[in-house]
Amino acid sequence: MLHLIIPGFDGRGPRKVENPFEGLAPHFFVYLRQERGLRESSIRHHSHYLHQFASYLQSIEFQDLRQLSPPVLSGFFSEFGQHRGRGTVRGACSVLRGFVRYLYRENILAKDFSSVIEHPLTYRLSNVPRSITWDEVRRMLESVDKRTPLGKRDHAILLLLVSYALRAREVAALTLDDMDWRNERLRVPERKAGHSTLYPLSPIVGEAILDYLKRGRPQTADRHIFFRTLAPQAPMTQSAVSGTASRYLRKAGVAVSRAGSHTLRHTCVQRLVDANVSFKVI
Repeated sequence: MLHLIIPGFDGRGPRKVENPFEGLAPHFFVYLRQERGLRESSIRHHSHYLHQFASYLQSIEFQDLRQLSPPVLSGFFSEFGQHRGRGTVRGACSVLRGFVRYLYRENILAKDFSSVIEHPLTYRLSNVPRSITWDEVRRMLESVDKRTPLGKRDHAILLLLVSYALRAREVAALTLDDMDWRNERLRVPERKAGHSTLYPLSPIVGEAILDYLKRGRPQTADRHIFFRTLAPQAPMTQSAVSGTASRYLRKAGVAVSRAGSHTLRHTCVQRLVDANVSFKVI
């Protein structure tokens, strides 16, 4: 039955990865396996992009790979990148650069053109959603009904996100032991680099957390700060924290693509930038 739902499945094991340039470079995949030590998943990755390249060469009636030139490579990437993201284009660039180097090494090409294949520049925060204004933050916070246990919890979460640029995962991981009330400090564990960070505890944030602990948090031996309000009783998850931010952004009528905890994190960072705080400090 698997052949009905899995294309190419014949019951005799995984399909052989096809080399579209078998005629001129038959040992390229052998080279990838034996000399570069690549796994089959990486070989399939190479095969995918090489098939894309072979289709392009066929479309322009380019028949002799030995005549490959920079203009041909440039034409491929110009067409290939029109409807694809930068990450996909970068993947194709890596595969084609390695393939061109191999062709030169095997004397199939007279020159090594791999250096003309340049990765598109990508920036770490290029896909981060835009920040929102501080007036929109105020509207979002005002949309929370702080009279209820749910509202007390969510108000504290939103303040943590927008005041400290925390990730949803970091908020979900907070425990009672991370609150240093005596010294007015907040310890954030589970940071991306695996370390903890100490922050001064903002009076507004501290009051919101304390209000939730006294009048909203369920009685439990678990040390996590934030809990679900519905049964079963359990600490909040990363997705629940992000969903909380998304819900109140929509409730306040704040229009932003992919609304969530990352929106508030980016807003905090943008506010620091606007205040001329150096990127090193941020």
